Formats: sequence, structure tokens, C-alpha cells
Amino acid sequence: MMLRSYRATYTKFRGIRCSRNSSSVCQNEPAHPEIKTPVPGPKTKELLKQLSSLQQADSVQLFADYDRSIGNYFVDADGNTFLDAFTQISSVPVGYNHPALLGAFNDVHNLRSLVNRPALGVFPGKDWPEKLQNILMPVAPRGLNNISTMMCGSCSNENAYKAVFMWQRSKKRGGKIEFTPEEMSSCMANQPPGSPNLSIMSFKGGFHGRTFGALTTTRSKPIHKLDCPSFDWPAAPFPRYKYPLDQFQRENQQEDESCLEQVADLIQQYKTRSPVAGIIVEPIQSEGGDYEASPAFFQKLQKISKENSIALIIDEVQTGCGPTGKMWCYEHFDLPSPPDIVTFSKKMLTGGFYYHEEFKPPHAYRVFNTWMGDPGKLILLEKVLQVIKQENLLRVATETGKVLKDGLHKLENEFPHLINSVRGRGTFLAFSSPKTEIRDKINNKIKENGILGGVCGENTIRLRPALVFQKKHAEIYLDALRKTLKSM
Repeated sequence: MMLRSYRATYTKFRGIRCSRNSSSVCQNEPAHPEIKTPVPGPKTKELLKQLSSLQQADSVQLFADYDRSIGNYFVDADGNTFLDAFTQISSVPVGYNHPALLGAFNDVHNLRSLVNRPALGVFPGKDWPEKLQNILMPVAPRGLNNISTMMCGSCSNENAYKAVFMWQRSKKRGGKIEFTPEEMSSCMANQPPGSPNLSIMSFKGGFHGRTFGALTTTRSKPIHKLDCPSFDWPAAPFPRYKYPLDQFQRENQQEDESCLEQVADLIQQYKTRSPVAGIIVEPIQSEGGDYEASPAFFQKLQKISKENSIALIIDEVQTGCGPTGKMWCYEHFDLPSPPDIVTFSKKMLTGGFYYHEEFKPPHAYRVFNTWMGDPGKLILLEKVLQVIKQENLLRVATETGKVLKDGLHKLENEFPHLINSVRGRGTFLAFSSPKTEIRDKINNKIKENGILGGVCGENTIRLRPALVFQKKHAEIYLDALRKTLKSM
């Protein structure tokens, strides 16, 4: 009944039917991109004018026709059809208008969960514990048996920081949950001991969000931070490797050691200033330029954190939910024990963080906001995770990623004056250009050739396709990129 209802709805707006055995790749998904107007087109320009009269809208690239977008293809307001290799900044897990997701709210109970959006920290639905246990916990990072749901990546990191600070202070109190009168009065004046001088270490080039605590640890671009007060928290260098990796193993190992030495030095420097309570790091620095580090780097970083009783937070907001070929990117690193906290959002549809029991605050309202997530997003995530399992999409990401990466290597050999430093895992890939101007020209021209891509850092183009991005889509992307490079 649900499938028939879905098909009727889908046929109404698109005239498309999907095969029963291949739900993620619809039979009538476009065979290739199709550009009908200049990009951006006249309708997009008019809509941008309307939006700009209401808000700052200079970041808007295109307006979508989400009724017509399907699978790996994004259709804009002017009817242009793009192969989407960026997917809403890495946030579309199984493509546009996937049948499993479109049918999710045909169930009346699910619809009511969506309509009656609860304040989950106070009045969760009676099935909320079951949903957490059955949807989020089966994909939890190994050894992390607690979860807090949130709205987005920024607030996930923000509240992870709070959990770390509370954990550190609880240890100082010997586990006592009572606060002294001095702590309670001083925190209201933003003074120690109630507001302690503690810090979160992050890495240069890292991005962890735009709320105030998260913004302090964001160090990717000045535009994110200008005019906003920040805490005095340390920033360590993140490795900057030479490519190809197999030709620069010694140099890159030295880069690892140099960065780790500075991590250890900063921890010591801040002990009398603002002691480091936690370290946050991305498995691949995404917004900052798609910089990667070796498993050995992360193993030694964890060792340093443990030796100094510092919590290690792995920010998997962009890398989580499969694009690197594993559910969590840090699984590539063979850490001897789990991280202390893993934050997530984007492809997971809801935000939140997994953590060890010891990071659970003993008091209510300490890690809290009105929504604390969204049951509607969890309903959709359940369908997403079912599709990932049924269609073996982690393997698809690995196999498609190999086609993409091999093809990109060929192109960097063919056009070394335009692109270089191909890197990444799975379909979570990137390459650089010698200059920002060249990078931007490539990104603009490939859009004219029907591909949506993204940029990051100073000179990097990043790929962020959906998990349903198949080998045939990789070939279309590579053909369009070669056409673009050849025209330059």
C-alpha cells in the first residue's frame, strides 16, 4: 500500500516510476546533465533579486526545483539538470526524492510525530527511547553507548564541548555532584571557579560550526569569525602533506611528528593559562581544504590526549554516515580504543553526539535546548540506514570512489598545470589547483557543463556526492571535468 501510494505521488509530479528491486537508481533518472540556459538562468536571477530584498543572499548559487530533482540529479528553477557532486554541502545521503523517504510519512503515526514536534528534553513521545535504541544505536561508534540528539553540526559540537568541561570539573570535585555557593555565584558573573578557565584545542584549518564556542574552534576562513568575540583557546597545526603520498612518505611522516610535537607543547603552555579539557579534530579537514592525516597521526593524537587526561572529540559532521566507505571515517585509523565523543549531522539528517557514560551530566538541563533533535528526521534516517544496508552503499562508495580517484589521478597527470594533489577516501575526494583563480574558473566552467561541485580552502575543489553515486555517474563527472580542463 505504501509503495503504491508513493508511486502515485511520484508519477504525478515527475512521470517517473522506480523498479521494485532498485529503489535508489530510478529507471528514469536522467542519463546525463542537460543545460538549457546560461548558469545562472533568468528565473534564478529574478528569484535571487527577490530574496536579496529580504536578506543577505549572496551565498545562493541556484534555486532548486525539488519536485523534479531525482537521484543524483539536481534540477534548477530554469529547468537545467545537473549531476550533483556536492549534495547540499554533503548532506543528501541517498539522493533526491528517494522512494523510501517519500513514503516515510504515509504511516499516520510517523506523520503525527512530524506534525506534533515535541520538546524532546521534556515531553518526548512514548516511542522515543525505542527510536534511539533501534535507529541511532545500531550505527553507534564502537564502545560509545550514550547519545544526545541535537539540531545541527554546530550545536552538536557546542554541546559536546559543554559535556567535556563538565566532565573535567566533575573529576576535580572527586565525582561530587553538589556545587559550592562560590561556584554558583561566580558563574553568574562569568568568573572562576563557576566559570572555569578551560579550553578546547582545535586545529588550524578546522571547521566546527558558527555558534560561539564552535566558532572559537573554527579556523578555516576569516569571514566565519570576523567581528565575533572568541575565547583564548589553542590552535595546533594540522598536517599538510605532499602528493602523491607514496612518493613523500618520509616528508609526510616528519610533518606528522612536527604537528604532534606542537600539540604536546600547546597543552603544556596552556596549563597555567586555560588548561585544555578537550581536543576536537576532523578525520578530514573539510571546509578548510580537505586536508587529510594518516592513521598514525590520529593514533598518536589519541595517545597524547589520554596521557594528559584530555577528551578526544572526533567531528564526523561531514565525514559520517558512509561517504568514505565506512560508517565513520575514523574507523580507517585503527585506533586502539574509541574516541571519547563523536559528533555528527549532515548525512545523518539529525545532529547529535555519541559519548562514553562518564560524559553524561548528572543534572538535568545542562545539555539541553527546546527541540533536542527532531523525531521527523529520525524517521527519515531510519529509512536511509535501511537503504544503506539493503543496497550495500558503503561498498558502492568504496567502488565508485576508486573509479573517481583513479580518473582524477589520470587527469592530474594530463593537466598538471591545472589540478594536483588528488586525495581522500571513498567518494569523499578533493583535488587542488595552483591558484584560487584557476580553482574558481574550473568550478564555474564545470557547472556550465552540468556538474554541481563545491570548493573549500584556498584552492581546492571537493566532491560530496550522495551514497547512491554509481560508477556511471563517476564517468560522467570525469568526462565533464576533462572537457572543462581541456577548454582551459
